[in-house]
Amino acid sequence: MTTVLAPAKPIFSYPINIQKRKPAPFLPMTKAEMDKLGWDACDIIIVTGDAYIDHPSFGMALIGRLLESQGFRVGIISQPDWQSAEAFRALGKPRLFFGVTAGNMDSMINRYTADRKPRSDDAYTPNAEGNKRPDRACMVYAQRCREAFPGVDVMIGGIEASLRRIAQYDYWSDKVRQSALIYSKADILLFGNAERALVEIAHRAAAGERLGQMRDVRGTAFMVLHRWLPGDDWCEMDSSTVDMPGRVDAHPDPYAMEPAGTTAPVVPEGVRPIRIVSRDERLAARKAQRAKTAIRIPSYEAVAHDPVLYAHASRTLHLESNPGNARALVQMHGERDVWLNPPPIPLTTEEMDYIYDLQYARNPHPSYGDARIPAWDMIKFSINIMRGCFGGCTFCSITEHEGRIIQSRSEESILHEIEEIRDKTKGFTGHITDLGGPTANMYRLACKDPKIESSCRRLSCVYPGICENLNTDHAPLIQLYRKARTMPGVKKVTIGSGLRYDLAVESPEYIKELVTHHVSGYLKIAPEHTEEGPLSKMMKPGIGAFERFKELFDRFSAQAGKKQYLIPYFIAAHPGTRDEDMLNLALWLKKNNFKPDQVQSFTPTPMALATTMWHTGRNPLRKVARSSEKVEVIRDGQRRKLHKAFLRYHDPENWPLLREALINLGRRDLIGNGPQHLIPAPKIGERRTPVSYGKQASTGRARVTAQKGPRSQFVKPRGSRT
Repeated sequence: MTTVLAPAKPIFSYPINIQKRKPAPFLPMTKAEMDKLGWDACDIIIVTGDAYIDHPSFGMALIGRLLESQGFRVGIISQPDWQSAEAFRALGKPRLFFGVTAGNMDSMINRYTADRKPRSDDAYTPNAEGNKRPDRACMVYAQRCREAFPGVDVMIGGIEASLRRIAQYDYWSDKVRQSALIYSKADILLFGNAERALVEIAHRAAAGERLGQMRDVRGTAFMVLHRWLPGDDWCEMDSSTVDMPGRVDAHPDPYAMEPAGTTAPVVPEGVRPIRIVSRDERLAARKAQRAKTAIRIPSYEAVAHDPVLYAHASRTLHLESNPGNARALVQMHGERDVWLNPPPIPLTTEEMDYIYDLQYARNPHPSYGDARIPAWDMIKFSINIMRGCFGGCTFCSITEHEGRIIQSRSEESILHEIEEIRDKTKGFTGHITDLGGPTANMYRLACKDPKIESSCRRLSCVYPGICENLNTDHAPLIQLYRKARTMPGVKKVTIGSGLRYDLAVESPEYIKELVTHHVSGYLKIAPEHTEEGPLSKMMKPGIGAFERFKELFDRFSAQAGKKQYLIPYFIAAHPGTRDEDMLNLALWLKKNNFKPDQVQSFTPTPMALATTMWHTGRNPLRKVARSSEKVEVIRDGQRRKLHKAFLRYHDPENWPLLREALINLGRRDLIGNGPQHLIPAPKIGERRTPVSYGKQASTGRARVTAQKGPRSQFVKPRGSRT
């Protein structure tokens, strides 16, 4: 028996055997809407934790319209009442399967603050109403689908399922939880960019194959019997053999070559000749065997009780994340295994265009009436031009979900979407609020050599420095900006996505174009810290790169005759941060007259490398062993307050806490009323707040403001929120 992964097939290449239907004005959410479309049943029903907005920035609309384009009848169940199964019967039983997602955000991040307190509002709900989805919504919804229709096939996907595909630390329960497959009892889990897998699975389901039988699709995870292998020619390796310094594979023999122009020698009977194998043959054989190798990472039971094994498993997963060389992963849960196929092959530009050029209504479903949906207000005049991020910041989950390989749309597709916004979206006044994605300036950036890209195992293309094989040419993005702002009906195009400034300084022309035409007074940027200790655990560049960007930003703003300001963000109490690091950051802020406005506490998100540090106290950026580097982590509430206080050194409420800390740090010289002091001396009778140095806490990100001063000091835009 031989089983191999199905080849990557273009998503628009499938024969549509079902009669092609005209796109629905909106995908139906009620039986009445189905009746108007002449449907007796849905082929696929998508259950989502978000309000249904028919726009490609919202997952349920994007995958729903994609499936519709393949000829499937797709219905939407949005934010159902999860207290019973009744709401999940609203559209009847799907002919093929339920597709379940928590929504555009992990439901726990959506529902709770970093202090584990319930949020009062939800940006993805009409009128921002809170409590419209359950904890771990993906798992709860999947269970209710099964209860509503026993025996129905269930697929889970989206960012919540993607980041919980293996055993993962859960900040809200403060424990390691099992894979989402265990709790949801789903037949299959889709992770990462799931469009290619979704289309293939839907067509195979239409041909009569059950989801539980599909084991050869990239970007999928499923439960199997312990020690199951896809075929007799597959093998399994322990992850401890993978996490080794240097190359994983042996170096090929440069002297192995086929003799040319010779005849085969005469071999005596009974003697087996030794054949010299060419380098290409050896590499091909090694590649073929690698594609049929599964890496067994420590079991759920092991990682749940052993921080070192947890950190090792996390590191292994991230090392096996390049679609060009990643192997299958397997992790035992009890008596069964969770099997993860390699990540999906990234979408091509043609496929990205196909998806984003589908007929979206570009508005919330009419059933919401005039209700305000904050997430829609934020993105309705913006355009997603790319996916993925090769930055690899350890506190960010984008890479784990969307991958490191940038997937870009064509210029023509993006300009067409501007026309769609202009012609279809109510309230458009000529201002495109963003042309971006996870990172504003990674559009069309990629490795210079596809062979190098397919074999690379680096966690970041830009840390500790920009890789020499990375193309940093911003010319395509500059051209896109120029064409976008000159389109009929467009008065202004501004950039709202996060900017990678260490890439931007490689192209001063890009910074000049951005500053001259596409900054609306303020630009968000994230240096995160000034000190090497925490920056090395974040995989972020040193503060020098930020200062070079700031110098160019100031210069080009002055040349354009504009007063423009940066809105930077800093992180407090990130793993690897000492009290001295926060003090040095505060001194840097004081020196530059920068005054943080608000601090948002960092939330450890499932599967992120910084979360691994936070949970285990180990550094997964290097080989993990019992004796390897330990990372300082702050969990104690008092020290957490202290680190936030250093960022808000100018707030009188924080002065008692900071005075006590400075004394304990031996820096009493920073207390006084002179310009060289960080905080003023106490007044007579002023209270003192003791500082407790116990275990450590979480992180916070601060946006900073400036008082009156030169251009490009940090200010908060009027009416904005952190």
